[in-house]
Amino acid sequence: MYVQLESQIIYYDKVGEGRPMVLLHGNGEDHEIFKELMESLENDFTMYAMDTRGHGASATPSEYHYEQMAEDVYELIKFLELDHPVVLGFSDGAILAMLMEIHHPNTAGSLILCGGNTNPKGMEGYAYREIKKRFKKMGNPLDGLMITEPNITKEQLRSIGVKTLVLAGEDDMIRRKETKLIASEIPGASMEILPGENHFSYLMNSDKLKDRILAFTR
Repeated sequence: MYVQLESQIIYYDKVGEGRPMVLLHGNGEDHEIFKELMESLENDFTMYAMDTRGHGASATPSEYHYEQMAEDVYELIKFLELDHPVVLGFSDGAILAMLMEIHHPNTAGSLILCGGNTNPKGMEGYAYREIKKRFKKMGNPLDGLMITEPNITKEQLRSIGVKTLVLAGEDDMIRRKETKLIASEIPGASMEILPGENHFSYLMNSDKLKDRILAFTR
């Protein structure tokens, strides 16, 4: 389904019945990465999986900034009149979830942050260098986004007042200390490092998080 949000056309898919949940994919992906997870949760949640601007079926902007993309998330939640949805963000989607809740407190009912970072150096060095090299060669603005943003401060993290679960893989491309920082600065947040998983394996095209989501949102 398409919706006009301010000057941005956003596409989202709606699946299931129950409590509202918004799902936010990572850089260079679209809502299809959540297909298996959505199928596994369709009896528990009404899920809205959006394509962020410039991804999937959503319109492409002239430039990319996480702050603007987070505003799209907020505007979609308000347009759909969702009452304190669970917001699950993966990678860049976790960044958007944090920024949305920082700038619009208590819009979400709870946050599930998977493989997020507060600044580019929150990535492992090998990942940062590879993305920077790729941007220099190809000039993809989505790569440029990842090596220049976000810039989320500890003070901003401390302003997040909703129940939060912070997840990352044991072999994640996000530094372990970055994941711990996010979990320690968001008041009352819980953290889990998933054994044997990398940045993508536990969420992309997978239903491995079903039981954790149900337990966290119980």
